[in-house]
Amino acid sequence: MDLATIVGIVAGFFLISFAILSGGDVGIFIHVPSMMIVVGGATAATLISFQLKEVLGVISVIKKAFFSDKVDSVVLVETMVDLSKKARREGLLAIDKEVSKLEDPFMRTGMEMVVDGTEPEVIRGVMETELSYLMERHKKGQQILNAFGTYAPAFGMIGTLIGLVAMLTKLDDPSQIGGGMAVALITTFYGALLSNLVFLPLAGKLKNNSDEEVVIKEMIIEGVLSIQLGEHPNTIQRKLLNFLAPKERLGAGSQEAAG
Repeated sequence: MDLATIVGIVAGFFLISFAILSGGDVGIFIHVPSMMIVVGGATAATLISFQLKEVLGVISVIKKAFFSDKVDSVVLVETMVDLSKKARREGLLAIDKEVSKLEDPFMRTGMEMVVDGTEPEVIRGVMETELSYLMERHKKGQQILNAFGTYAPAFGMIGTLIGLVAMLTKLDDPSQIGGGMAVALITTFYGALLSNLVFLPLAGKLKNNSDEEVVIKEMIIEGVLSIQLGEHPNTIQRKLLNFLAPKERLGAGSQEAAG
């Protein structure tokens, strides 16, 4: 579970709610028709831009922002180095049992092709194709959330214009102007809030998670091909450590020394 996402959204809504409560009348910030204009309008516009199944699948996409499985890249490097050591000592066929136990399906697929004697070019082609389609799927989810984030404020403005038109019809009664203006502006508030605290931040989180996953998978591809080519384990380790952040490299080095 990604606590940063949860804490960020909860803290944002808490601070805004606190500001509203400090102002006094909470009821003026609750207006169901305005919410329907913003949410319904943004959803309708997004449905026009994307296929229905893609928009309906946005729920599962959003879950990844809250429940993203972080891969321990240091452990990943150690696993690949261990496989390379065994492969050099006993041959590629000897690591078949270890390959079947790998938890990462992407790595398992690549190593299975290595054990089967597949050509390096074919292995790279298959794995890079899978990676490219993974990136496209991730990009689609980000685009949908960005669309919601773009359309929500726009429909907030549309709701405000509707409210202003309705208010202008009551100019003969000055007592109605203040309340009418408040209702007119509340849709802009809803649109800005949902866009800047929910949709756009979630799209950003998904992009960051996707970028991290792509780096991990590129590292796996490099490791798999290095094992297939029979490179020395120390060379493989140095090569894979280049994909890690400096702090992670130090952790990997200390664990190697301890081993």
